[in-house]
Amino acid sequence: MLRRLFLVVCTLLALASLPGCGYNRLQSQDEQIKAGWSEVLNQYQRRADLVPNLVNVVKGYAAHEKEVLTQVTNARAQVGQVRMTPELINDPAAFKEFQAAQGQLSSALSRLLVVAENYPQLKADGLFRDLQAQLEGTENRITVARNRYIKAVQDYNTTVRQFPSNLTARLFGYEVKPNFTVENEREISRPPRVDFGTPVPAPLPAQ
Repeated sequence: MLRRLFLVVCTLLALASLPGCGYNRLQSQDEQIKAGWSEVLNQYQRRADLVPNLVNVVKGYAAHEKEVLTQVTNARAQVGQVRMTPELINDPAAFKEFQAAQGQLSSALSRLLVVAENYPQLKADGLFRDLQAQLEGTENRITVARNRYIKAVQDYNTTVRQFPSNLTARLFGYEVKPNFTVENEREISRPPRVDFGTPVPAPLPAQ
């Protein structure tokens, strides 16, 4: 039994040391994915942290916009229920849930900022303008971090599937990792923007 185990270990070590087997490449690419995913999570958390203050500022000027405010608050709560951990990249179902929650928050924030266009005093509020600028900057950083993660996963998954590195991947338990879908990319790669340079006409008085 010990001899058989010794032979198996020796075989694995020999295979891992062979040029072109892909073991070292898999290790390197796996670490790149972990680093990329960590940055994605950091930026999404940064965005989530901005939401409560943004909602409170808007509420101060547009408290009657309850539907939009509620949608943003609920979307933020849904994001909070998803465990944003490194293990997500190895669980396709959890990764899909993460995508859906972030997509809903993106949509809700977009609607909130569109509503803000109807309130000139809100748009002139210094805190709102600062929060909006922070949000736009965070959305841009999310896009950069996500694109890096997508590229890292594509390279890794290619290595896992290609011969002969696919044999090494199978031997050592490396499997393809989930990635952002095309549909989700269209939804969340569009940062919410508000054009503060366009004046909003005042509503006409009631007749």
